[in-house]
Parts: sequence; structure tokens; C-alpha cells
Amino acid sequence: MEKRKRILHSALQGNALDAITLTEQISPDLLENNKDLFFDLLSLHFVELICSKKCTEALEFAQAKLTPFGKVSKYVQKLEDFMALLAYEEPEKSPMFHLLSFEYRQHVADSLNRAILAHGKLPSYSELERLIQQATVVRQCLSEELGKDVQSAFSLKEFVKS
Repeated sequence: MEKRKRILHSALQGNALDAITLTEQISPDLLENNKDLFFDLLSLHFVELICSKKCTEALEFAQAKLTPFGKVSKYVQKLEDFMALLAYEEPEKSPMFHLLSFEYRQHVADSLNRAILAHGKLPSYSELERLIQQATVVRQCLSEELGKDVQSAFSLKEFVKS
């Protein structure tokens, strides 16, 4: 648990290379077998370099670590999106600004957490998360069946407020 927390904290703080190193220590073949996740973590590091205005270092990193992914068609569009960040003096104002967001890092960290849990043969979602997912689906189905008069979709944030 503590190691997983350190890994996720590293990913969320933008220190993807530490997250990769720590992940390889506890699950040596996890990233090797999950190229999508490995690409996402490498791209987080690339984004951090861009945000730190280290464009030359970012380009060198991309050539060394991200270029091999360009041989696989499903990564080409993602690579183009990340490389487009280099064209902007203020990447946070670019059309690809979402790649710089905390939400994107959170998404990658969540994926990493689920992968680590699955690798350890543990459930990737807590029982509470599953219950909320099921309640949301049931509520949506009821809403579709009974018409628009039913309450809006379930929101945990709204539920906690009330």
C-alpha cells in the first residue's frame, strides 16, 4: 500500500520517471506488458519538460523514448498531439492544453493504480466505487424507461452536499 501511494504521488506530482522506476521495482513486468500505460507515463514526463520550458530536453526525450511508439498506428495521433505542444510558446494556451492538466495526470495515475492492483490480483475498484457505479447505471436505466421526469444523473459531489 505504501509503495503504491508513493508511485501514485510521484505520478500526480509530475515525476513520472520516479513513478516508472518505483513501479518496475514492485512489478517488473507490468509496464513491459502494458505499453499504453508505459506510453502515458512517458508522455507525462514529456509534458513536465514542456511545462518547465525545457524544450530541447523534451525533444531529446521524445526522440529517445517516444519515437519507438510511432511505429504503432494507435500512438501516432497521441504523439502528434504531444509534439504539437512544442510549437507553442505558451502550451497552456494551445489546443492541446488538456494534456497539461491535473485531470490528465489524475487519469494516468488512476490507470496506473488499477494496473498495479490488477497485477497483484486485487480488485481495481473499491466496493464503494462499484456500488456508486451500479447505482448510477440503475438510475440512468430508470430515467430512460420512465422518461425525463426522473431526477438527473447521480453525482457524488451533489449527494455529499445534501
